[in-house]
Amino acid sequence: MGSLEGRRALVTGASRGIGRAVALRLAADGAAVAVNYHTGEAEAAEVVAAITGAGGTAVSIGGDVSDAAGAAATVATAQEALGGLDILVNNAGITRDNLVLRLSEEDWDAVLDVNLKGAFLCTKAALRPMLRQRSGRIINMTSVVAGTGNPGQANYAAAKAGLIGLTKTVAREVASRGITVNAVAPGFISTRMVEAITEEQRGLVLGRIPLARFGTPEDVAACVAFLAGDDAGYITGQVLGVDGGLSL
Repeated sequence: MGSLEGRRALVTGASRGIGRAVALRLAADGAAVAVNYHTGEAEAAEVVAAITGAGGTAVSIGGDVSDAAGAAATVATAQEALGGLDILVNNAGITRDNLVLRLSEEDWDAVLDVNLKGAFLCTKAALRPMLRQRSGRIINMTSVVAGTGNPGQANYAAAKAGLIGLTKTVAREVASRGITVNAVAPGFISTRMVEAITEEQRGLVLGRIPLARFGTPEDVAACVAFLAGDDAGYITGQVLGVDGGLSL
């Protein structure tokens, strides 16, 4: 029996990258998983097929979490499909990188809407069933850049820093109801975003990571699975770095 047997989880932005790995890991640990996507319908279907093919339970749910109606519908559909909701992983995120002087208001708003407001909207919707059942796990995907900043990513770093404030505040608000709220802060993880940088940039980044390697989506997923399980029942309002020591 997996450590998450009988639990029901919604992972936003789960069609690829870290979100995909999180969905697969939670399912492998026994949870029934709702795989949310915005544009990657075919990729989300592949994640569901991988889970069900291994004997797990999963459904795919399209929805734009940056929109209030879309976020509420995504959470409601997940609840209905899975018979409830115990775990919410706010992973959906986008980048629109540029230096501040060249950063458009539209690109600022787009990143804040998906990465920060989307987590707020999904959290608000998911808290209703969690408060009723007096239990739940909410895990927000922040980033190492929330604490360090990163040139060309003012919007992304601001959104991810905002997620830390959101995490700590909601953790205080709902702790008395048996709900924990934590954040995971990945460093450089081997996803499409990291693979897009040049070899020279990769070499410079690796030189700053004490463990001298990029992380994998599975490294992050393992951390999320821990925070979602019973062993993390006395942990709330925390930010757990998965960055190979980059933030030291």
